[in-house]
Amino acid sequence: MNCIKYIKSLTLITLTAGVLTSGNMYIVNAQTAAVQKPVSSQIQTSQGIFVKPLTVVNSPSTYLNKTIIMDATFDKFSTLGLDYKPAMKSSDNYISFLIKRDDTSFNIPLSEMKLFLKRTTAEKFIDLKTNDKIQVKGTVFSDALGDVWIDVTELKITQKAPEEKKN
Repeated sequence: MNCIKYIKSLTLITLTAGVLTSGNMYIVNAQTAAVQKPVSSQIQTSQGIFVKPLTVVNSPSTYLNKTIIMDATFDKFSTLGLDYKPAMKSSDNYISFLIKRDDTSFNIPLSEMKLFLKRTTAEKFIDLKTNDKIQVKGTVFSDALGDVWIDVTELKITQKAPEEKKN
């Protein structure tokens, strides 16, 4: 009987040690000594990595030089990040825009993410309004200042925001 407890304990310790040294975070069920891989916050496809904006903001260097695709809520066009030498996008050729944070019910832009769109492309989105749902595809080209700098290659409006009623 003690031998069986010893083997179960040794198996669990070995399993746990293997999980801890693998570099990935796994969940170990102590009752059955089963290992489950957690659900990922990203999905890799041939078009890019589908990921949540906050996941990218929390680990900018992980996505450096990679194509990412995100669903977001448009906030506003901006000049934030333009003409900054370490991550240069000229205000002559680009415009930046902000999306909203999705981790709060308050209206807060995700300013840690700099999104750049060519001016010629931005002109096609002149009717884009605050709270429109969008899909953004682009390449993370810098992690300067610990922020995410994205060269947007595709922008799609997935859902228009409801019109505000004027009294």
